[in-house]
Amino acid sequence: MDGDINATAPGTTPPDTDPARKRRVHGMLKLYYGLNEEGKTVDQAESMDPCDINGPHFDPEVYLNKLRRECSLGELMDQETCMVKQIRSLDSDMQTLVYENYNKFISATDTIRKMKNDFKKMEDEMDCLSTNMASITDFSARISGTLQDQHAQITKLSGVHTLLRKLQFLFELPARLNKCLELQAYAQAVSSHRRARCVLQQYSHMPSFRGIQDDCHAIMDKLAQELRQKFRDGGSSAKDLSECVELLLQLDEPAEELCDKFLSHAQSRLEADLLGLEAELRPPLSSGPTAVTDPYTGPARRLSVEPTAGSPTGPSSLNNPFLSPSSRTDILEFIDRGCNEFVSSLCLVIASYQELFVNRPQEGELASKNIPQMAIGKLHAFVDALATRYFSLVERRIQEEKSVGDNSLLVRALDRFHRRLQAVAKLLPGSAVPSQGTEIVVRAARERIKQYLAALQSFYLNSLTDVRQALAAPRLGGSSAGGGSHLGGPATGKDAPASLPELLSTLSASILNQIKSVLASVHLFTAKDITFSNKPYFKGEFCSHGVRESLVVNFIKFVCQSSRQFCESAGDRGGSTPPALLLLLSRLCLDYETSTITYILTLTDEQFLVQHHSPVTAVTALCGEAREAAQKLLNHYVKVQGLIISQMLRKSVETRDWVNTIEPRNVRAVMKRVVEDTTSIDVQVGLLYEEGVRKAHSSDSSKRTFSVYSSSRQQTRYAPSYTPSAPMDTNLLSNIHKLFSERVEIFSPVEFNKVSVLTGIIKISLKTFLECVRLRTFGRYGLQQIQVDCHYLQMYLWRFVSDENLVHFLLDEIVGSTAHRCLDPAPMEQSVIEVICERG
Repeated sequence: MDGDINATAPGTTPPDTDPARKRRVHGMLKLYYGLNEEGKTVDQAESMDPCDINGPHFDPEVYLNKLRRECSLGELMDQETCMVKQIRSLDSDMQTLVYENYNKFISATDTIRKMKNDFKKMEDEMDCLSTNMASITDFSARISGTLQDQHAQITKLSGVHTLLRKLQFLFELPARLNKCLELQAYAQAVSSHRRARCVLQQYSHMPSFRGIQDDCHAIMDKLAQELRQKFRDGGSSAKDLSECVELLLQLDEPAEELCDKFLSHAQSRLEADLLGLEAELRPPLSSGPTAVTDPYTGPARRLSVEPTAGSPTGPSSLNNPFLSPSSRTDILEFIDRGCNEFVSSLCLVIASYQELFVNRPQEGELASKNIPQMAIGKLHAFVDALATRYFSLVERRIQEEKSVGDNSLLVRALDRFHRRLQAVAKLLPGSAVPSQGTEIVVRAARERIKQYLAALQSFYLNSLTDVRQALAAPRLGGSSAGGGSHLGGPATGKDAPASLPELLSTLSASILNQIKSVLASVHLFTAKDITFSNKPYFKGEFCSHGVRESLVVNFIKFVCQSSRQFCESAGDRGGSTPPALLLLLSRLCLDYETSTITYILTLTDEQFLVQHHSPVTAVTALCGEAREAAQKLLNHYVKVQGLIISQMLRKSVETRDWVNTIEPRNVRAVMKRVVEDTTSIDVQVGLLYEEGVRKAHSSDSSKRTFSVYSSSRQQTRYAPSYTPSAPMDTNLLSNIHKLFSERVEIFSPVEFNKVSVLTGIIKISLKTFLECVRLRTFGRYGLQQIQVDCHYLQMYLWRFVSDENLVHFLLDEIVGSTAHRCLDPAPMEQSVIEVICERG
């Protein structure tokens, strides 16, 4: 308080703000009670100044005299005002503290009053207790004094009484055991015998005790025999069996022998369940069909076009024993029976065995024998042996599932199989049975992938067979170009051109739909309600390597490889392949390269959430393989069609006597056939491929003339002066001209358009024509006939190729070579040639 007074200058007033006021008040209270900031008492040195208003030696008179001497009247008035305010402030703060802590004061008062009453009552009880303890002590002392003389005698009599009771128990033990045996109170009999066994063994040298011991042993042997028989029967409840095992163990029956007997009895029942399952399995076939060529059944599995009434049936329509629904129960019923009979019985055996030998608390001598460890080892061996047999039966039954029409039945069966094995994992921790069951599920999924791949491959090959039949049907009906209308249906020349795109669309759509159907069936393995779908294999490797690589990618590769096989050799498979099929397959592979492969793999990745943690086949690699197959097929198509036309031209040249032929009056029929076939090929290719790019044609392309000596382009110079040395000069000029001419690649790869395909076919045909001409000798009219034929070809073939100069060059070479091989080179007038060709 004096600190505040000394710090306040005369004429100043304390601040009116509430926080400052509160801090000042609390500070004054702390100073008053001698407390620091932490609320602890502070030892302060006492002030000896009589003018210190807060000190113990404060003297008011001295303080007032000092103020009167040192202060003026105004300062005294200010000092008085300040002290009055401080006094009022302290009074107000004290009153506020009292009001705030009023409830605490009342509660403290009540507590003190109650404590006073409780302590008074406790004092009375302590006085009563002290009195009772004194009385008890007095009585005890008097009793001890009274019995002190007879204590030894009473102790002796008590010992004799106890000994007599034990002897009475020993003499009555055989009768007691017989009575327990009659009443089947086996537990009481074993307990009584265990109590007396040590005493009888200790005094067995005495005849009386020896006789009792022999009687007891005979009775206990009989009891043990009854317990063994009861244990061996196994018809008792689990509680009775547990009691039986416990009593046999107390009778020193070998625990290992009991475990073996229990497991042997259980094995006989479980083997009966396994024999029932094995009876449902089909024995291995010694003869008959070895495999299912087409696992799909029904018309929906074929190419979705209408067959003819007399068309032959495919392999899927055969009566296959693997697909017969009445031959045996389906796999779901088989798994249900195995789970409900064998697995359930095995779980009961495991639970009973553990309750009897493993989980039972071991006391006394049994604790030192380490029975649980021995028992659990035998149980693992027992379960593993039976589970191995059960798994072999399950795998045999799974292998019989050849039909892939409905995959949900197999997935449900595998899910139930895997789910029930989890009970074994809970009952027998550390067992390898659940993991072995998971491996069976994984192997079944892998085998299913292989079956679906084989089914897709078979479906694709059957679809190609249907397409070949559809392509061959119009030829039987008399139609030429176009490649057929519908599968086995009648075809006319009018609807034939539209059938090839329809066949391509139908083939592509059916394959795509089949892939989607297979993916939907395989997706059942990863459904959320399937217990094994959360296993690491089905979340990772099954989706990436199983479905994507082993199924989808391998099928795409199979399509490309099987398509390329049509180009292997002309004498083997390629020779019997319709050219329209080569063209259709090339377009199919090209469509796969442009869009289908990307769509299929994207669909697979999205549907199975494929994560490419490990290396997988890239989309670009598959697209490149498909484009390579399309290119090879198209090249082979050009080669086959070129060879067909070349064969006609070669025969027409080789079978004619060109030296003695008559004067030409018309175009030969083979040339008309060449133009007709080329036109037919043009229509056929145009159904599947775009037009392509052509070079600008000259206005007189169909009117171009051919000189006899095409290489020199100077017929008038050499014809009048034809001598034996003339061919030498013309050959020299021809060879010189070839050095500066652009080389023509006959078998160069073609582009994916109609113009390029027709150009390749015409190059092969004309080159064959040229080589055949070079092997023959011609007379005058033979040369003129070749002129007429070449002019006729020029009139029509130039419009099919990308560059008309190519046709001009090859036809010039043919006429020129004919002139070189002519004995009397007298060419026909151009006007006569044009009249013959227009008339023809």
